[in-house]
Amino acid sequence: MNQEVFPLSALVGLDDLVRALVLAAVEPAIGGVLLRGDKGSAKTTAARGLASLLPDAPFVEIPLGASEDRVVGSVDVGAILADGAHRFSPGLLAAADGGILYVDEVNLLADHLVDVLLDAAATGAHRVERDGFSHVQASRFVLVGSMNPEEGELRPQLLDRFGLSVRVRAPEDPAVRAEALRRRLAFDADPAAFASEWARAEAELAARLRDVRPAPLSPGLEEAVAALCVAAGAEGLRADLVICRAAAALAGWRGLPEASEDEVEAVAPLALGHRRRTPFGQSPEEAGDLGRVVSEALHPPAPPRPEEPAAGGRSGGTGDPRVERAAPGSGPGPGPTEGGSPGPGEETPRRHEPVEGEVPELRGLLDPASRGAGARAGRRRDRGARTEGRGRVVGVEPRGAASGPVSVPASLRATAVRTSGALPLRIEEEDLRSARREHRGEHVVILALDASGSMGADERVAAARAAVLTLVADAYQRRDRVALLTYRGEEATVVLRPTSSTEVALARLGEVHTGGRTPLAAGIDRARALAMDERRHGGHPVVVLVTDGRATWAPGGADPLEAALEAARACRVAGLDALVVDCESSVRPLGAARAVAGAMGARYAALGALGGAEGGSALAEVIGRTLR
Repeated sequence: MNQEVFPLSALVGLDDLVRALVLAAVEPAIGGVLLRGDKGSAKTTAARGLASLLPDAPFVEIPLGASEDRVVGSVDVGAILADGAHRFSPGLLAAADGGILYVDEVNLLADHLVDVLLDAAATGAHRVERDGFSHVQASRFVLVGSMNPEEGELRPQLLDRFGLSVRVRAPEDPAVRAEALRRRLAFDADPAAFASEWARAEAELAARLRDVRPAPLSPGLEEAVAALCVAAGAEGLRADLVICRAAAALAGWRGLPEASEDEVEAVAPLALGHRRRTPFGQSPEEAGDLGRVVSEALHPPAPPRPEEPAAGGRSGGTGDPRVERAAPGSGPGPGPTEGGSPGPGEETPRRHEPVEGEVPELRGLLDPASRGAGARAGRRRDRGARTEGRGRVVGVEPRGAASGPVSVPASLRATAVRTSGALPLRIEEEDLRSARREHRGEHVVILALDASGSMGADERVAAARAAVLTLVADAYQRRDRVALLTYRGEEATVVLRPTSSTEVALARLGEVHTGGRTPLAAGIDRARALAMDERRHGGHPVVVLVTDGRATWAPGGADPLEAALEAARACRVAGLDALVVDCESSVRPLGAARAVAGAMGARYAALGALGGAEGGSALAEVIGRTLR
C-alpha cells in the first residue's frame, strides 16, 4: 500500500461516505458517487483511500483544465509520422480502467467532459470517432466526483447520472472530531508508522472488497423499491435501478444470502437525495421528510379499524404518504401570509399581476440600444460552441469559410491521418481545422430590496425570499447566479453573495431583517458596486431594484430622493443593465420609482404591493424575462 495514502479504515465519523464508496466498488454498475461538502471534509482523502484497497487499481484524477483529447484519447500522430501506422493514443479514461477516476470540483468541469465520464462509467467502455479513426476502449472505473456546493451545482441531468450522493460534513460530536484530529496529526507526523498501525484493518477491508459479490434480491423487493421511488417523487427508473443494485451490494457486504427491505432502507437516502424536485435544497425538516417517506413506503402503518379514526385525526385519509406530502402549504417556501398579518388599514396580501402596458417594456431590456453610451453589448451571451473568440477549447471541427483561426495541431493531425504520415506533409484545405470553444458568460442577477420599516415591508421581504429561491432554482440549471442585498436604516447590506446554490440561498435568506428609514441611494450604490465587481470578473450583471420610490435618508443631510436619482444616473453612466420593479400601492402614487428608472436608464415594471409567495412568483416571472 502506498504509505502516503491515509487509510480508509482510519476515517472517523464519515460512515455514509465510506459506505457509498464501498458499495460503488462492489457494484460499479451503481454509476459512481458524488461527494458534496465543504473544503477540508476528507472527500479526496476517502477517494484515494478506496483506490489503495483495490488490487493494482490506478487512481486517475482529471484536472479542470483537461482537454477533450487528454480525457478520451486521440490519434497517435507520432506513430503516423514515424512509420505510417494508425494507432490510438489512450487518454485518462483508458488509464482509469480498473481503478478510481476522481474529479475534484466536478461542478466546475466542462459539461461535455462530464457527459463523457458518466457515459463511460455507465457502459464500461468509450468509443472515439474522429479524424477518420474509430476506436473502442475499455473504461471500467468507479467514478467519484467531489464538489463544494457553495461554488454552484451540477446540471440536473448530469446530477441524476451519479448513482449515489453523500453530503459530507465534519463530525459535530467533539469527541469524534477530536479523534479524527488525532489520527490526521499522527499520519502527518509519520505516515509510514501510521500506515503500519492500520495495515491489518486495511488488509481485511481489501480482502472483503476482493471477495464480496452482490447478493440476489429477496422475492418482491422490486415492487417495494418501485413503491418507494413513486412515493419519493423520483422520475424515471434510474433511482429504482440504483437502489436495487446498492441494496444487493450492501447485502453482499454484510454477508447476507439476499437483500431485504433493511438494505433498501439503508441505501435509499443515498440514491434519492439528489433526485428530488429541488436537489439538496432541503431544510433539515425536508431531509427528515425523505427519511419518513422511505420508512413509511417500506413499512406502511396498518390501516385503522373501520370504527376508529385514522392516526392524527385524519379520518377517511388514504394513508398514502404521497398524499400527505402533497398537502397545500407543506412545502418549504414562505406561505401567502408569511411576515405577519395585515395591520389596520392595510390590504390583505393578494396576487399582484403586472400593470397593463408595463411588462411589455421588458422586451429588449438587454439590447444595446436600451443603455447609455458607455454600455457594453448586453444580449444574453452565447453558451454554445463557437469557433472564434475566447473560451475553453471543447473540440475541433472542419474549418468553414466563416470559421475562426486555424488550429495548427488539429490541422497537422488531420493531414497526417490523410497521408499516413508521408513526408513532407502537405496541408490541403480539407485538412484545416478550427478550435470549437465554449464561452460561459454567466448572468448575475443582483436584487436590491427595500427592507425599511415602510408599510408592507415584511410581506415584501417574504415575496423577495420566494423570488430569490425561484431564481436560484432556475439559475441552478443555467449556471447563472443570484445575489440579494437589502437597504434599511443608513446602509445597504449584502445578504446573499452571488450564488447558484439552493443550499446557500436557503441558509442566508433567513437573515433578512426589516425596519428603519429608507436609504434608497445607498441601496443603488451598493448594487452598482457589486455589479461592477462581477463585470470585472467576466460576469454579466443585471441590477433589479425593488422599491416604491420613497427615500427618507441620505448621508450629509442631502435630499434623499435627489441622492437616489444621482446614484441611479451613475448606474446609467456605467452602462449596467437594470430593471426597476415598482411596489408602490398608494391610491395616489407618487411615481418616484418611475423617475428612478428613467435616471438609471432601466426598464420599469409596476407590480404594486408584493405579498408572500404569490408576489414572489410575480416578481420572479418579471425578472426572468430579463434573462431570456
